Amino acid sequence: MHRFKARLAKNQLCRVYCIGRIVHPAVFDVHGMVGGYHGFWIDQEHAGVTYDQVCLAASAGRANGHDSFVRMAMTSYSMATGFLEAGAGGLMAARIDSAEHAEEFMQWVKFAPRGNRGMNGSGYDALYGGKPLPQLLTDANRDNFAAIQIETPGALDQCEKIAAIDGVDLLFVGPSDLSQVLGVLAQWENEKLWSAMEKVAAACKKHGKHWGTIAVNPKFAQRAYDLGCRMLSFGMDIVMLRRGLEATRNNFNTLFEQAD
Repeated sequence: MHRFKARLAKNQLCRVYCIGRIVHPAVFDVHGMVGGYHGFWIDQEHAGVTYDQVCLAASAGRANGHDSFVRMAMTSYSMATGFLEAGAGGLMAARIDSAEHAEEFMQWVKFAPRGNRGMNGSGYDALYGGKPLPQLLTDANRDNFAAIQIETPGALDQCEKIAAIDGVDLLFVGPSDLSQVLGVLAQWENEKLWSAMEKVAAACKKHGKHWGTIAVNPKFAQRAYDLGCRMLSFGMDIVMLRRGLEATRNNFNTLFEQAD
């Protein structure tokens, strides 16, 4: 099992993929067979993934040695604790606006005394009743992965305060949204975007934390890695399916050009 927290503690790169619109065991098996990935994140924010789908994804991921976390909007405490009980290795908060907002999320993620998560021993994280509650508390507070997305002006402005929050493992730069609010949408080489990313990298370095982002293209990904990024996300399920379909069509281009 490639645990994100363990790899990050060794300053090792975490190569991840995104699941949201195609939640099926075969998707996780194929990624495992191709190899090279350490885990995945589940996009509940945009794809509306359900509790049952998180259960399935986390289980199929573990079968392939893949860690996981759920990216969710700050809309529901019960959803947050439910996803952890479903077996996800952690959570990532989207659309965070401030350090105070990020701390509210950390209260959802952690049990007392660090947080205010409700205790329930019937989920996967408690081995479905097989783990004593004091052990569940200790294990979850130590092992659950917690990430905060930096994609809004407020989060960027307070990224150093967010990086300083106890229990935050990673800041994840959302390049599409961040470039949008900076007025340079999808301009991946724009120095305004890279200045913002450098600010996040410096905040993480100062507070002994890590940061991640989307590998939008090879040049962008290498530059991020060289800047200290240690979690890179390579593609989303439906986008990778489209690219595979396009590649297949291009390989058989002459036959697709035949008149119907």
